[in-house]
Amino acid sequence: MRGIFPFVWLSPRGVWTLLGLAALVAVASVVPLLMGVVYIAVLAFLAAIFVDFRCAPGPATLLIARESIGRLIIGRPTTIAYPIENHGSLPVRIGLVETPLSMIAFEREMLTTTLPAGQSTRLEQSIVADRRGSVRFGALYLWAESGLGLLRRRFKVAADEEADVFPDLSAVERYGTLTSRKTLLESGLRKLRLRGAGSEFESLREYAAGDAFRSVDWKATARHGRMIVQQYEAARSAQVIVLLDCGRLMTPRMGIRQKFDYVLTAGLSVARIAQAAGDHVGLAAFAAKPLLSIAPRRGQAHVAALMKASFDLQPRLEESDYDLAFAGIERRYGKRSLVVFFTDIFDPATSASTMNGLRRLARRHVVLCALMNDAAIATALALAPKTSAQAYRVGVAVALADERANAVAELRSLGVLVVDVPASRLTSSLLDSYLDLKTRARI
Repeated sequence: MRGIFPFVWLSPRGVWTLLGLAALVAVASVVPLLMGVVYIAVLAFLAAIFVDFRCAPGPATLLIARESIGRLIIGRPTTIAYPIENHGSLPVRIGLVETPLSMIAFEREMLTTTLPAGQSTRLEQSIVADRRGSVRFGALYLWAESGLGLLRRRFKVAADEEADVFPDLSAVERYGTLTSRKTLLESGLRKLRLRGAGSEFESLREYAAGDAFRSVDWKATARHGRMIVQQYEAARSAQVIVLLDCGRLMTPRMGIRQKFDYVLTAGLSVARIAQAAGDHVGLAAFAAKPLLSIAPRRGQAHVAALMKASFDLQPRLEESDYDLAFAGIERRYGKRSLVVFFTDIFDPATSASTMNGLRRLARRHVVLCALMNDAAIATALALAPKTSAQAYRVGVAVALADERANAVAELRSLGVLVVDVPASRLTSSLLDSYLDLKTRARI
């Protein structure tokens, strides 16, 4: 901790005291009899300033730090703490200010407390991150006053720390607690399987007409005195590819967040549920060129790696190359997979290119296209126009809604599954669609 210029300054109490003296001097200029009082008041003020300066806390008497922040979740409040120790012999009044950050909202601009001599305390406040990515917390700025409170000393505390802001995947936990889905999650999600031929032993049962001769368990047959066959389970592990469009269509804001924030949250939520089902999950992201490609694997550690690799992905103001992205998927993944493709086909200029690529992709893979409804269009369509400007707005909304409906219809005609819902429902709707495909053995 070190002092910053000006190291010592008048506190608000000191300023008001000085203004009082100035007022007294002004009155004394009119009433000369008060000049003696003015001299005494000035001398008392200077003496108080001297005592306050001598008693003011210094860097050796105060210890302050910020506890490690760790992982932040976008939009979710997180508490950060500041332990403070006063090693001096006098009580101290303290004010603490964080370095402002564009992507972090602090609950309070300033934290204040009065700390007795030889005591310690712990200040806390809540912060909320409104964007994903890495954020560097800077220095802490501290002011301290002694008991008189006429002077204020200012310090700077080096507390640089980098923290990561991740997508909010709490929807996965909330999803699993819903009554209508809980049974499915507990009974079938973790290991969906088919009875029949396979490589993993499941159970024994009595022989039935049509059973293969090689499936007879002769030891069990001899033990039971009747034909017993071994039953195997066929693993239902599928391959899921999360494909993220990071082009300009994902840059608009929907409320306080960009479209891409909802997209990444939904994509990683699907990856987590697929991992719980035992599927192999991969992730790819692209804009004008490929940005990220992670091969499908299984396990919780792999899903954590997906999150770590993608948490700071940001959309770019450039046209996405859909042909290049789809060609990459076709080249790398010959096995039939579920491709969950996040994009927006709202722009007619890019819609044709998207359709051509999805047509090829759907011949080999199960393609699920995730879109987000534009709330502004729905709001405009619900408006009864009363002015020419409102009528024009409704007309534009009708045209855009028709273009979107035609594009969705064309996608479905190609055999592409479509989820087209408001942003707030994107994650839960995609998880429903994934579980539906899984239980109906589509993947």
